[in-house]
Amino acid sequence: QVHLVASGGGLVQPGGSLRLSCAASESMLRISTMAWYRQAPGKERELVAFITTAGTTKYADSVTGRFTVSRENAKKMLYLQMNTLKPEDTAVYYCNYYRNPVGLIESWGQGTQVTVSS
Repeated sequence: QVHLVASGGGLVQPGGSLRLSCAASESMLRISTMAWYRQAPGKERELVAFITTAGTTKYADSVTGRFTVSRENAKKMLYLQMNTLKPEDTAVYYCNYYRNPVGLIESWGQGTQVTVSS
């Protein structure tokens, strides 16, 4: 069972910003490509962004240019800076190992709700 706790979500107006944080184990961050995922009501969980141990990042087309993923291994933290938020970004956000397809992930930690609404 992974120990991952995402936080920082909330209610924000369209165009606003949020910064999500994820507390992970040091071993996970040190050796693994980590990712952010989200699941909107009635939809499947989807990949938002991932970051390798070398700092290489990749984003879903829907968030490219608006979201930034980063990591601080020494602090055992993963972050997702979300700018210019849209109502369609509303979802529960999770952090975890990067896996493709996402269905390969068997264990999920605590997510954080992001609601974008006026």
